[in-house]
Amino acid sequence: MCVFFIGVCLAAGLLFLPFLPYQRLSVKKSAAGLGIVTLVGVSILAGALAPQITVRAEEKESLTLYAQAAVLMDADSGRVLYGKNQEEVLPMASTTKIMTCILALEYGNPDEIVEVSAYAASMPKVKLYAKQGEQYRLGDLLYSMMLESHNDSAVVIAEAVGGSVEEFAVMMNQKARDIGCFDSYFITPNGLDAVVNENGKIHSTTAEDLARIMAYCVTDSPMKERFLEITRTASYDFTDVSGSRSFHCSNHNAFLGMMEEALSGKTGFTNNAGYCYVGAVESEGRVFTVALLACGWPNNKTYKWSDMKKLAVYGMERYQYRNIYEDRTFTDIPVQNGIAGEDATPYEDAAVSVYLDNGGETEIAYLLCEEDEIEVQTQVAQTLEAPVAAGTEVGAVSYYLNDTLVKRYPIVTGGEVQERTLGFMLRYILGLYLM
Repeated sequence: MCVFFIGVCLAAGLLFLPFLPYQRLSVKKSAAGLGIVTLVGVSILAGALAPQITVRAEEKESLTLYAQAAVLMDADSGRVLYGKNQEEVLPMASTTKIMTCILALEYGNPDEIVEVSAYAASMPKVKLYAKQGEQYRLGDLLYSMMLESHNDSAVVIAEAVGGSVEEFAVMMNQKARDIGCFDSYFITPNGLDAVVNENGKIHSTTAEDLARIMAYCVTDSPMKERFLEITRTASYDFTDVSGSRSFHCSNHNAFLGMMEEALSGKTGFTNNAGYCYVGAVESEGRVFTVALLACGWPNNKTYKWSDMKKLAVYGMERYQYRNIYEDRTFTDIPVQNGIAGEDATPYEDAAVSVYLDNGGETEIAYLLCEEDEIEVQTQVAQTLEAPVAAGTEVGAVSYYLNDTLVKRYPIVTGGEVQERTLGFMLRYILGLYLM
């Protein structure tokens, strides 16, 4: 009896198979060889009767890090390649200043003459010791802030660009949201520990957000070249506007001399935050950003360099760009109740050509390691109902990286098909008699 029932189900499935609206092809591959690992059946029935083959990525290597929270990120895609407590909200000290710098470059004028307020002059060390009423060129203060991490210079910059520290903090938080950082909360432009009494929020971020902000600064910002120029400068000399005071700034980002791939970075320390660091490295066209929060307290100042090098090497050794794009061609799709062409008879079957609307792209470059899995899913309609307009989306080719959608191309019709109406039938019959 069971055998008979199964046979009936199989027969019914085969009868209804041609009427299923979509055909789906899914191919999984490893990043190393991009070879086929699984082929998921076309029909729902076949998928239910046959076991699905799944290959799971191996657990990625576990690194021993000093930082309480850390992230290694692909700056191009924003993908987290390695994370440790990457979503934990923590204070970030003077790594804050990368946000202050990029906002000043994007919205400020480096040649603007700015004046030191009493509030700016009151900032604790590390500081330029600028005095109330003194005037400086805004561009000079950017070097003071980024090379020496001067807290008073950061406030002068914020007041000049935002109108006030409070308004500049609004700009910082908006920029964070604009680039996809929703777990950061900026209060100060210099990263000094702060709390808003009304809501209890502290000046804070996550390792993932901080790595994403650095990625924006070095790859996406329209002022990225100027940002890199400032943060890579070894030393810088300037004076106040009157010329009565001279200053010399040395870059305290020691990591720039530790690896030839070092691209940019910013240190930070407060009693609450501990030692922090955010940096970027570039190697063979790949840009990685690293964020380290709570990476030791005195006397463990060098922990951040150990973690930074370990994560940078991890990324450079394991991840390479690979093209995951696959060309696709499709057969014409039958169009029910459609006219097969301009001189077609009512008895001819209509069909429409379809193509992949990839905008001319033939490459999808992604940083991948051997454990990463790429799955390419193709969904396309088996039949269409007339009328069909040219350019109608009838399916898609989707690329998944470790089950996350990273790219989607629509499949669209290459022409139009008119509906076989009663009027068309009458015109055809009249045409036969009038010939």
